[in-house]
Amino acid sequence: MKNRKLALGVLALAGALALAIGASIGSARTEKKSAAFKAAWIYVGPHNDGGWSQAHDKGRLYVQKALGSNVETTFKENIPEGPQVSQVIESLIRDGNKIIFATSFGFQKAMVEAAKKHSDVKFEMATGTAQSKNMAEYFGAGEDAIYLSGMAAGAATKKGVVGYVVPFAIPEVIRHANAFALGVQATHPGAKVRLIWTHSWFKPDAEKKAAQNLVASGSDVLGQNVDSPAAGQFAESKRIPWVGYDSDARKFAPKQWLTAAIYNWGPYYLRKTKAAMNGTWKTNFYYGNLKDGMVGLAPYGPKVTAKTKAAIARKKAALIKGTFYEFAGPLYDQKGKLRVPKGKRLSVKDLYAMNWLVKGVIGSAKG
Repeated sequence: MKNRKLALGVLALAGALALAIGASIGSARTEKKSAAFKAAWIYVGPHNDGGWSQAHDKGRLYVQKALGSNVETTFKENIPEGPQVSQVIESLIRDGNKIIFATSFGFQKAMVEAAKKHSDVKFEMATGTAQSKNMAEYFGAGEDAIYLSGMAAGAATKKGVVGYVVPFAIPEVIRHANAFALGVQATHPGAKVRLIWTHSWFKPDAEKKAAQNLVASGSDVLGQNVDSPAAGQFAESKRIPWVGYDSDARKFAPKQWLTAAIYNWGPYYLRKTKAAMNGTWKTNFYYGNLKDGMVGLAPYGPKVTAKTKAAIARKKAALIKGTFYEFAGPLYDQKGKLRVPKGKRLSVKDLYAMNWLVKGVIGSAKG
């Protein structure tokens, strides 16, 4: 009888211990789950597109690595610029995401609407213009790095005709095309830059076809402002030098790769995610540059000479110092009209409204 009571006592004690341990473990799991701050990104193309979306996803991974288990990041890819964006945003909010980074201009309307409805969520919009108490804007002065990449293209062309594959005729793309052309002309005076519009950010077949048409019409170097490496793969097959955009995509054209303007989104994403986590987040219009490292140049390919590298290095230093600016007058448009008089520099606001192409660009500013 005594042994039976002892056995029952031991069992009761064991059960209590098990219950306590179970409760402790369950509590720990709940705390860990609730402690993880949720942050989300929305991409217009695949996260591994070799260009724009991949650069942003690299930034997301930078956040995940830096914050570890304190943050849970997620992304939605191949999201069209239309009504579907609103559904994606609402889904992300229902899943508990407290900061959302949308990375394509066409997402802006949906982001603005969502920001009005969800005051407890922070919204970050790349390339746009709309701001509110809980919505910020961010981008980088890609035009500066694009100008430098244009210098590499200008040095590589023998015919003086460089092809440039472009997506949509919006100010962002127009200023980038202009910067590229001005860079080309810096190392090859009088050179022409021919545009072909694809009307899509990411459409490999259309990009390849545009590259084919540009080469057929006389271009002996290719550049781009679109997201996939399709033009570069074609360039590699035809032994034509290529300048990429957004990411280091040299693996797609190892022999013909020159360089590319690239974005380093990680530090900005980390700073704003941490601010959202600790309650110090504030809206902003952030425009990163060469000096702070948000924009830069990818490593050079084998075709870029030491002379060209030195010329680009000098211009980069002048851009950082402020003694040179590609959009300083005098600047003329395609028809020879003076658009920027001597002594004037275009502001960021001017660049965000640019709707004309510089002298030497062949193509329409209307797409």
